[in-house]
Amino acid sequence: MWWNALTWTLAILAALFHLGGAASALHAIWNCRTSASAIAWSLALILFPYLTLPAYWILGTYRFAGYQRAFRAGSLDKKVLADYIKQVGHYAIHDPDPVECGFQRLADFPITRGNKVDLLIDGEAMFAALFEEIEKAESYIYLEYFLIADDDIGRTLKRALIGKARQGVACYFVYDELGSLGLPWSYLKDLREAGIKIYPFYPARVGAGRLQFNFRNHRKITVVDGRVALVGGVNVHDDSLGRNPFYGAWRDTHVRVEGPAVEGIQLAFLSDYFWASDGMVPERLDLKPVPAAGHDTQALYVANGPSDANDEGMLFFLHCIHSAQKRIWLATPYFVPVPSVMDALKAAALRGVEIKVIIPLRWDLFIMYLAAYSYLPEAAASGIEIYRYRAGHPHQKVMLIDDHTSWVGSSNLDARSMQLNFEGNLVVFDQAFALQVEQMLRRDLEQSEPMGRDDYEKRSFFFKLGVKIARLFESIL
Repeated sequence: MWWNALTWTLAILAALFHLGGAASALHAIWNCRTSASAIAWSLALILFPYLTLPAYWILGTYRFAGYQRAFRAGSLDKKVLADYIKQVGHYAIHDPDPVECGFQRLADFPITRGNKVDLLIDGEAMFAALFEEIEKAESYIYLEYFLIADDDIGRTLKRALIGKARQGVACYFVYDELGSLGLPWSYLKDLREAGIKIYPFYPARVGAGRLQFNFRNHRKITVVDGRVALVGGVNVHDDSLGRNPFYGAWRDTHVRVEGPAVEGIQLAFLSDYFWASDGMVPERLDLKPVPAAGHDTQALYVANGPSDANDEGMLFFLHCIHSAQKRIWLATPYFVPVPSVMDALKAAALRGVEIKVIIPLRWDLFIMYLAAYSYLPEAAASGIEIYRYRAGHPHQKVMLIDDHTSWVGSSNLDARSMQLNFEGNLVVFDQAFALQVEQMLRRDLEQSEPMGRDDYEKRSFFFKLGVKIARLFESIL
Protein backbone atom coordinates (compact mmCIF):
# COMPACT_ATOMS: atom_id res chain seq x y z
CA MET A 1 0.00 0.00 0.00
CA TRP A 2 1.04 3.61 -0.56
CA TRP A 3 1.14 4.16 3.21
CA ASN A 4 3.75 1.44 3.72
CA ALA A 5 5.80 2.78 0.82
CA LEU A 6 5.69 6.29 2.28
CA THR A 7 6.71 4.97 5.70
CA TRP A 8 9.70 3.13 4.25
CA THR A 9 10.70 6.16 2.19
CA LEU A 10 10.61 8.44 5.25
CA ALA A 11 12.54 5.89 7.30
CA ILE A 12 15.25 5.65 4.65
CA LEU A 13 15.46 9.45 4.36
CA ALA A 14 15.70 9.78 8.15
CA ALA A 15 18.49 7.21 8.26
CA LEU A 16 20.36 9.00 5.48
CA PHE A 17 20.03 12.33 7.29
CA HIS A 18 21.39 10.82 10.51
CA LEU A 19 24.25 9.09 8.70
CA GLY A 20 25.01 12.31 6.86
CA GLY A 21 24.86 14.23 10.13
CA ALA A 22 27.29 11.83 11.80
CA ALA A 23 29.71 11.98 8.85
CA SER A 24 29.46 15.77 8.73
CA ALA A 25 30.06 15.94 12.50
CA LEU A 26 33.37 14.14 11.93
CA HIS A 27 34.13 16.58 9.13
CA ALA A 28 33.41 19.49 11.49
CA ILE A 29 35.63 18.06 14.24
CA TRP A 30 38.45 17.65 11.74
CA ASN A 31 38.11 20.99 9.93
CA CYS A 32 36.59 23.66 12.18
CA ARG A 33 39.02 26.37 13.24
CA THR A 34 38.08 26.42 16.93
CA SER A 35 37.04 23.78 19.43
CA ALA A 36 33.92 25.81 20.26
CA SER A 37 32.67 25.77 16.68
CA ALA A 38 33.61 22.09 16.31
CA ILE A 39 31.58 21.20 19.39
CA ALA A 40 28.61 23.33 18.35
CA TRP A 41 28.45 21.99 14.81
CA SER A 42 29.07 18.34 15.72
CA LEU A 43 26.40 18.28 18.44
CA ALA A 44 23.86 20.06 16.21
CA LEU A 45 24.59 17.73 13.29
CA ILE A 46 24.08 14.65 15.42
CA LEU A 47 21.01 15.87 17.33
CA PHE A 48 19.23 17.91 14.65
CA PRO A 49 20.51 16.70 11.28
CA TYR A 50 17.33 17.64 9.39
CA LEU A 51 18.00 21.35 9.94
CA THR A 52 21.74 21.57 10.45
CA LEU A 53 22.99 19.27 7.67
CA PRO A 54 22.01 21.67 4.84
CA ALA A 55 23.12 24.66 6.95
CA TYR A 56 26.54 23.14 7.59
CA TRP A 57 27.35 22.58 3.94
CA ILE A 58 26.18 26.08 3.08
CA LEU A 59 27.77 27.98 5.99
CA GLY A 60 30.00 25.59 7.89
CA THR A 61 33.02 25.19 5.62
CA TYR A 62 35.90 27.53 6.42
CA ARG A 63 38.55 26.58 3.87
CA PHE A 64 38.77 27.30 0.19
CA ALA A 65 41.75 25.25 -0.98
CA GLY A 66 40.69 24.97 -4.61
CA TYR A 67 41.48 28.62 -5.35
CA GLN A 68 45.17 28.39 -4.45
CA ARG A 69 45.61 24.94 -6.00
CA ALA A 70 44.18 26.17 -9.29
CA PHE A 71 46.29 29.32 -9.44
CA ARG A 72 49.52 27.55 -8.51
CA ALA A 73 48.89 24.79 -11.03
CA GLY A 74 48.57 26.90 -14.08
CA SER A 75 48.50 30.70 -14.04
CA LEU A 76 51.54 32.66 -15.17
CA ASP A 77 54.62 31.05 -16.60
CA LYS A 78 56.94 30.42 -13.66
CA LYS A 79 59.94 32.08 -15.32
CA VAL A 80 57.87 35.13 -16.27
CA LEU A 81 56.59 35.39 -12.70
CA ALA A 82 60.11 35.04 -11.28
CA ASP A 83 61.40 37.82 -13.55
CA TYR A 84 58.42 39.96 -12.58
CA ILE A 85 59.08 39.56 -8.84
CA LYS A 86 62.75 40.37 -9.47
CA GLN A 87 61.79 43.63 -11.20
CA VAL A 88 59.50 44.59 -8.34
CA GLY A 89 62.38 43.86 -5.95
CA HIS A 90 64.32 46.79 -7.44
CA TYR A 91 61.80 49.10 -5.74
CA ALA A 92 61.52 47.21 -2.44
CA ILE A 93 62.43 49.09 0.71
CA HIS A 94 65.76 48.28 2.36
CA ASP A 95 66.11 46.99 5.92
CA PRO A 96 62.40 46.82 6.84
CA ASP A 97 61.68 47.01 10.56
CA PRO A 98 59.82 44.17 12.35
CA VAL A 99 56.41 45.78 11.75
CA GLU A 100 57.11 46.23 8.04
CA CYS A 101 58.43 42.66 7.84
CA GLY A 102 55.15 41.44 9.30
CA PHE A 103 53.11 43.23 6.64
CA GLN A 104 55.38 41.89 3.90
CA ARG A 105 54.99 38.33 5.17
CA LEU A 106 51.21 38.72 5.25
CA ALA A 107 51.17 40.03 1.67
CA ASP A 108 53.90 37.72 0.36
CA PHE A 109 55.05 40.81 -1.51
CA PRO A 110 57.54 43.60 -0.73
CA ILE A 111 56.74 47.08 0.46
CA THR A 112 57.77 49.30 -2.44
CA ARG A 113 58.88 52.90 -2.71
CA GLY A 114 58.25 55.24 -5.61
CA ASN A 115 54.47 55.31 -5.26
CA LYS A 116 51.90 58.08 -5.45
CA VAL A 117 48.76 57.53 -3.35
CA ASP A 118 45.73 59.84 -3.53
CA LEU A 119 42.93 59.70 -0.98
CA LEU A 120 39.48 59.63 -2.63
CA ILE A 121 36.85 60.69 -0.12
CA ASP A 122 33.31 59.53 -0.93
CA GLY A 123 31.75 58.18 -4.09
CA GLU A 124 31.87 61.30 -6.25
CA ALA A 125 35.66 61.55 -5.95
CA MET A 126 36.08 57.83 -6.53
CA PHE A 127 33.89 57.66 -9.64
CA ALA A 128 35.44 60.83 -11.08
CA ALA A 129 38.87 59.21 -10.76
CA LEU A 130 37.57 55.87 -12.08
CA PHE A 131 36.08 57.30 -15.25
CA GLU A 132 39.11 59.53 -15.81
CA GLU A 133 41.42 56.52 -15.71
CA ILE A 134 39.10 54.44 -17.91
CA GLU A 135 39.13 57.26 -20.48
CA LYS A 136 42.97 57.30 -20.41
CA ALA A 137 43.25 53.52 -20.91
CA GLU A 138 45.28 52.50 -23.96
CA SER A 139 45.78 48.74 -23.60
CA TYR A 140 43.66 47.10 -20.92
CA ILE A 141 41.35 47.59 -17.93
CA TYR A 142 40.90 45.15 -15.05
CA LEU A 143 37.82 45.57 -12.84
CA GLU A 144 36.68 43.57 -9.83
CA TYR A 145 33.74 44.52 -7.60
CA PHE A 146 31.64 42.85 -4.95
CA LEU A 147 28.51 44.78 -5.90
CA ILE A 148 27.52 46.13 -9.30
CA ALA A 149 23.99 47.43 -9.83
CA ASP A 150 22.04 48.16 -12.98
CA ASP A 151 21.31 51.74 -11.90
CA ASP A 152 22.54 55.14 -13.07
CA ILE A 153 26.19 54.73 -12.03
CA GLY A 154 26.24 51.07 -13.06
CA ARG A 155 24.96 51.90 -16.53
CA THR A 156 27.43 54.78 -16.80
CA LEU A 157 30.24 52.32 -16.12
CA LYS A 158 28.82 49.91 -18.69
CA ARG A 159 28.73 52.62 -21.38
CA ALA A 160 32.29 53.70 -20.54
CA LEU A 161 33.63 50.15 -20.83
CA ILE A 162 31.77 49.42 -24.06
CA GLY A 163 33.15 52.67 -25.49
CA LYS A 164 36.73 51.69 -24.62
CA ALA A 165 36.23 48.15 -25.94
CA ARG A 166 35.18 49.60 -29.29
CA GLN A 167 38.44 51.56 -29.31
CA GLY A 168 40.40 48.31 -28.96
CA VAL A 169 41.05 48.42 -25.21
CA ALA A 170 40.77 44.94 -23.67
CA CYS A 171 38.44 44.85 -20.64
CA TYR A 172 38.40 42.09 -18.02
CA PHE A 173 35.75 42.09 -15.30
CA VAL A 174 35.13 39.93 -12.22
CA TYR A 175 32.07 40.38 -10.01
CA ASP A 176 30.80 38.51 -6.97
CA GLU A 177 27.67 36.59 -7.90
CA LEU A 178 26.02 37.00 -4.48
CA GLY A 179 26.96 40.64 -3.93
CA SER A 180 25.66 41.43 -7.43
CA LEU A 181 22.67 39.12 -7.18
CA GLY A 182 20.30 41.72 -8.62
CA LEU A 183 22.39 42.33 -11.74
CA PRO A 184 20.20 41.41 -14.75
CA TRP A 185 21.36 39.13 -17.54
CA SER A 186 20.87 41.93 -20.06
CA TYR A 187 23.62 43.98 -18.35
CA LEU A 188 26.11 41.13 -18.71
CA LYS A 189 24.93 40.38 -22.25
CA ASP A 190 25.62 43.95 -23.39
CA LEU A 191 29.16 43.80 -22.01
CA ARG A 192 29.91 40.41 -23.51
CA GLU A 193 28.58 41.40 -26.93
CA ALA A 194 31.03 44.32 -26.85
CA GLY A 195 33.90 41.87 -26.33
CA ILE A 196 34.34 42.47 -22.60
CA LYS A 197 35.34 39.33 -20.71
CA ILE A 198 33.21 39.30 -17.57
CA TYR A 199 32.95 36.40 -15.12
CA PRO A 200 31.18 35.80 -11.81
CA PHE A 201 33.36 34.83 -8.87
CA TYR A 202 31.85 31.85 -7.12
CA PRO A 203 33.45 29.35 -4.76
CA ALA A 204 32.64 26.20 -6.72
CA ARG A 205 31.41 25.43 -10.18
CA VAL A 206 29.60 22.12 -9.94
CA GLY A 207 27.73 19.92 -7.50
CA ALA A 208 26.94 20.69 -3.89
CA GLY A 209 29.74 23.24 -3.72
CA ARG A 210 27.49 25.65 -5.56
CA LEU A 211 25.54 25.95 -2.30
CA GLN A 212 28.57 27.48 -0.58
CA PHE A 213 27.64 31.04 0.31
CA ASN A 214 30.42 31.43 2.85
CA PHE A 215 33.19 32.47 0.49
CA ARG A 216 32.57 35.82 -1.14
CA ASN A 217 34.90 38.08 -3.10
CA HIS A 218 34.58 41.45 -1.36
CA ARG A 219 37.46 43.21 -3.14
CA LYS A 220 37.05 46.42 -5.13
CA ILE A 221 39.83 46.71 -7.70
CA THR A 222 40.48 48.66 -10.88
CA VAL A 223 43.80 48.44 -12.75
CA VAL A 224 44.47 50.42 -15.93
CA ASP A 225 47.37 49.51 -18.22
CA GLY A 226 49.32 48.16 -15.23
CA ARG A 227 50.28 51.73 -14.30
CA VAL A 228 47.49 52.90 -11.99
CA ALA A 229 45.00 51.21 -9.66
CA LEU A 230 42.00 52.15 -7.54
CA VAL A 231 41.11 50.14 -4.43
CA GLY A 232 39.00 50.71 -1.36
CA GLY A 233 35.45 50.35 -0.11
CA VAL A 234 33.26 51.88 -2.85
CA ASN A 235 30.94 49.55 -4.76
CA VAL A 236 29.32 50.36 -8.10
CA HIS A 237 25.79 51.39 -7.14
CA ASP A 238 23.86 54.61 -6.62
CA ASP A 239 23.91 54.17 -2.84
CA SER A 240 27.61 55.06 -2.98
CA LEU A 241 26.61 58.49 -4.27
CA GLY A 242 24.06 59.11 -1.50
CA ARG A 243 21.02 58.45 -3.67
CA ASN A 244 19.30 56.06 -1.26
CA PRO A 245 16.86 58.04 0.94
CA PHE A 246 17.11 55.51 3.79
CA TYR A 247 20.87 55.94 4.21
CA GLY A 248 21.21 59.51 3.00
CA ALA A 249 24.80 60.67 2.57
CA TRP A 250 27.12 57.71 1.99
CA ARG A 251 30.57 57.94 3.61
CA ASP A 252 33.15 55.87 1.85
CA THR A 253 36.84 55.97 1.06
CA HIS A 254 38.95 54.77 -1.84
CA VAL A 255 42.53 55.38 -2.98
CA ARG A 256 44.22 55.89 -6.33
CA VAL A 257 47.67 54.29 -6.55
CA GLU A 258 50.42 54.83 -9.07
CA GLY A 259 53.80 53.10 -8.90
CA PRO A 260 55.23 49.65 -8.12
CA ALA A 261 52.56 48.95 -5.48
CA VAL A 262 50.12 48.55 -8.39
CA GLU A 263 51.81 45.24 -9.17
CA GLY A 264 50.58 43.66 -5.93
CA ILE A 265 47.04 44.78 -6.75
CA GLN A 266 47.39 43.43 -10.28
CA LEU A 267 48.51 40.04 -8.98
CA ALA A 268 45.48 39.83 -6.69
CA PHE A 269 43.21 40.49 -9.68
CA LEU A 270 45.01 37.91 -11.81
CA SER A 271 44.46 35.26 -9.12
CA ASP A 272 40.75 36.05 -8.92
CA TYR A 273 40.36 36.22 -12.70
CA PHE A 274 42.15 32.90 -13.11
CA TRP A 275 39.67 31.25 -10.75
CA ALA A 276 36.55 32.97 -12.07
CA SER A 277 37.39 32.30 -15.73
CA ASP A 278 38.28 28.65 -15.07
CA GLY A 279 41.98 28.94 -15.76
CA MET A 280 42.44 31.88 -18.10
CA VAL A 281 45.07 34.62 -18.00
CA PRO A 282 44.32 38.01 -19.63
CA GLU A 283 45.92 38.37 -23.05
CA ARG A 284 46.82 41.97 -22.20
CA LEU A 285 49.17 42.13 -19.23
CA ASP A 286 51.96 44.58 -18.46
CA LEU A 287 54.39 43.14 -15.90
CA LYS A 288 56.81 46.03 -15.81
CA PRO A 289 56.66 48.08 -12.58
CA VAL A 290 57.05 51.81 -13.15
CA PRO A 291 57.65 54.32 -10.32
CA ALA A 292 55.48 57.41 -10.09
CA ALA A 293 57.53 60.38 -11.24
CA GLY A 294 58.41 62.75 -8.41
CA HIS A 295 56.86 60.60 -5.65
CA ASP A 296 58.37 58.19 -3.15
CA THR A 297 55.54 56.97 -0.92
CA GLN A 298 55.97 53.48 0.52
CA ALA A 299 52.93 51.23 0.09
CA LEU A 300 51.82 47.60 0.00
CA TYR A 301 48.58 45.87 -1.03
CA VAL A 302 47.72 43.11 1.44
CA ALA A 303 45.25 40.61 -0.04
CA ASN A 304 43.76 37.87 2.10
CA GLY A 305 41.08 35.23 1.83
CA PRO A 306 39.83 31.82 2.96
CA SER A 307 42.47 30.11 0.82
CA ASP A 308 45.19 31.40 3.18
CA ALA A 309 46.83 28.80 5.37
CA ASN A 310 47.03 30.97 8.49
CA ASP A 311 43.84 33.07 8.74
CA GLU A 312 45.79 36.02 7.40
CA GLY A 313 42.77 38.30 7.41
CA MET A 314 42.62 37.97 11.19
CA LEU A 315 46.41 38.15 11.50
CA PHE A 316 46.32 41.39 9.50
CA PHE A 317 44.12 43.05 12.12
CA LEU A 318 46.13 41.58 14.99
CA HIS A 319 49.39 42.80 13.47
CA CYS A 320 47.96 46.31 13.03
CA ILE A 321 46.75 46.42 16.64
CA HIS A 322 49.93 44.99 18.15
CA SER A 323 52.09 47.44 16.18
CA ALA A 324 50.31 50.51 17.58
CA GLN A 325 52.11 52.54 20.23
CA LYS A 326 50.05 55.72 20.34
CA ARG A 327 46.65 55.33 18.70
CA ILE A 328 44.31 53.30 16.51
CA TRP A 329 41.49 55.12 14.76
CA LEU A 330 39.21 52.82 12.82
CA ALA A 331 36.14 53.34 10.65
CA THR A 332 34.12 50.23 9.90
CA PRO A 333 30.46 49.62 8.97
CA TYR A 334 30.41 46.45 11.10
CA PHE A 335 31.90 46.06 14.56
CA VAL A 336 31.74 42.33 15.30
CA PRO A 337 35.38 41.39 16.04
CA VAL A 338 36.39 37.79 16.60
CA PRO A 339 37.47 37.13 20.23
CA SER A 340 41.22 37.31 19.58
CA VAL A 341 40.90 40.70 17.86
CA MET A 342 38.65 42.07 20.59
CA ASP A 343 41.14 40.90 23.20
CA ALA A 344 43.96 42.58 21.26
CA LEU A 345 42.01 45.86 21.16
CA LYS A 346 41.36 45.68 24.91
CA ALA A 347 45.02 44.88 25.62
CA ALA A 348 46.13 47.82 23.46
CA ALA A 349 43.73 50.16 25.26
CA LEU A 350 45.02 48.93 28.65
CA ARG A 351 48.61 49.73 27.65
CA GLY A 352 47.61 53.29 26.81
CA VAL A 353 46.85 53.17 23.08
CA GLU A 354 44.03 55.56 22.16
CA ILE A 355 41.38 53.54 20.32
CA LYS A 356 38.49 55.22 18.52
CA VAL A 357 36.04 53.23 16.39
CA ILE A 358 33.44 54.82 14.10
CA ILE A 359 30.37 52.71 13.26
CA PRO A 360 26.97 53.52 11.68
CA LEU A 361 24.06 55.08 13.53
CA ARG A 362 21.64 53.31 11.17
CA TRP A 363 21.70 49.66 10.18
CA ASP A 364 21.86 47.99 6.81
CA LEU A 365 22.13 44.45 8.20
CA PHE A 366 20.06 44.38 11.37
CA ILE A 367 21.80 41.36 12.89
CA MET A 368 25.18 43.11 12.55
CA TYR A 369 23.71 46.25 14.10
CA LEU A 370 22.44 44.26 17.09
CA ALA A 371 25.65 42.25 17.53
CA ALA A 372 27.73 45.43 17.81
CA TYR A 373 25.86 46.41 20.98
CA SER A 374 27.09 43.29 22.75
CA TYR A 375 30.65 44.65 22.72
CA LEU A 376 29.83 47.97 24.38
CA PRO A 377 30.22 46.92 28.04
CA GLU A 378 33.63 45.29 27.56
CA ALA A 379 34.79 48.10 25.28
CA ALA A 380 33.82 50.72 27.87
CA ALA A 381 35.53 48.76 30.64
CA SER A 382 38.80 48.75 28.66
CA GLY A 383 38.68 52.38 27.53
CA ILE A 384 37.85 51.69 23.87
CA GLU A 385 35.87 54.63 22.46
CA ILE A 386 33.06 53.77 20.04
CA TYR A 387 31.23 56.45 18.05
CA ARG A 388 28.07 56.40 15.94
CA TYR A 389 28.30 58.43 12.74
CA ARG A 390 25.26 60.72 12.45
CA ALA A 391 25.77 62.42 9.07
CA GLY A 392 24.84 59.48 6.85
CA HIS A 393 25.93 55.89 6.44
CA PRO A 394 29.66 55.15 6.96
CA HIS A 395 30.71 52.30 4.67
CA GLN A 396 34.43 53.08 4.67
CA LYS A 397 37.06 50.64 5.91
CA VAL A 398 39.98 52.74 7.14
CA MET A 399 42.56 52.46 9.92
CA LEU A 400 45.10 54.98 11.20
CA ILE A 401 47.97 53.56 13.27
CA ASP A 402 50.01 56.12 15.20
CA ASP A 403 51.28 58.95 12.96
CA HIS A 404 52.90 57.06 10.11
CA THR A 405 50.89 54.03 9.03
CA SER A 406 47.36 53.81 7.64
CA TRP A 407 45.31 51.65 5.36
CA VAL A 408 42.24 51.90 3.15
CA GLY A 409 40.53 48.84 1.78
CA SER A 410 37.62 46.42 1.80
CA SER A 411 37.99 44.65 5.18
CA ASN A 412 35.29 45.09 7.81
CA LEU A 413 35.94 44.38 11.48
CA ASP A 414 34.05 41.10 11.50
CA ALA A 415 34.68 37.38 11.16
CA ARG A 416 33.48 37.31 7.57
CA SER A 417 36.19 39.73 6.42
CA MET A 418 38.84 38.09 8.58
CA GLN A 419 38.14 34.45 7.75
CA LEU A 420 35.59 33.97 4.98
CA ASN A 421 35.84 36.73 2.36
CA PHE A 422 38.50 37.59 -0.17
CA GLU A 423 39.61 41.08 0.88
CA GLY A 424 42.33 43.60 0.08
CA ASN A 425 43.75 46.68 1.83
CA LEU A 426 46.36 49.18 0.73
CA VAL A 427 48.76 49.87 3.61
CA VAL A 428 50.59 53.18 3.28
CA PHE A 429 53.74 53.93 5.28
CA ASP A 430 53.90 57.69 4.97
CA GLN A 431 53.45 60.48 7.53
CA ALA A 432 51.95 62.98 5.08
CA PHE A 433 49.33 60.48 3.91
CA ALA A 434 48.61 59.47 7.52
CA LEU A 435 47.96 63.12 8.29
CA GLN A 436 45.37 63.26 5.49
CA VAL A 437 43.68 60.16 6.94
CA GLU A 438 43.77 61.71 10.42
CA GLN A 439 42.12 64.89 9.18
CA MET A 440 39.45 62.88 7.35
CA LEU A 441 38.66 60.71 10.38
CA ARG A 442 38.71 63.73 12.70
CA ARG A 443 35.97 65.31 10.58
CA ASP A 444 34.02 62.06 10.82
CA LEU A 445 34.43 61.99 14.59
CA GLU A 446 33.12 65.55 14.82
CA GLN A 447 29.94 64.29 13.14
CA SER A 448 29.62 61.31 15.46
CA GLU A 449 28.27 60.74 18.96
CA PRO A 450 30.00 58.57 21.58
CA MET A 451 28.48 55.30 22.69
CA GLY A 452 28.87 53.87 26.16
CA ARG A 453 27.79 51.08 28.44
CA ASP A 454 24.37 52.71 28.99
CA ASP A 455 23.55 52.44 25.29
CA TYR A 456 23.25 48.73 25.98
CA GLU A 457 22.41 48.52 29.69
CA LYS A 458 19.37 50.84 29.53
CA ARG A 459 17.77 49.03 26.62
CA SER A 460 14.71 46.81 27.02
CA PHE A 461 14.90 43.13 27.89
CA PHE A 462 13.82 42.12 24.39
CA PHE A 463 16.45 44.34 22.75
CA LYS A 464 19.14 42.78 24.96
CA LEU A 465 17.85 39.33 24.11
CA GLY A 466 18.13 40.16 20.42
CA VAL A 467 21.67 41.39 21.00
CA LYS A 468 22.60 38.16 22.81
CA ILE A 469 21.13 36.03 20.04
CA ALA A 470 22.91 38.06 17.33
CA ARG A 471 26.23 37.61 19.18
CA LEU A 472 25.84 33.83 18.89
CA PHE A 473 26.43 34.15 15.14
CA GLU A 474 29.64 36.20 15.42
CA SER A 475 31.75 33.53 13.75
CA ILE A 476 29.84 33.83 10.44
CA LEU A 477 28.75 37.49 10.50
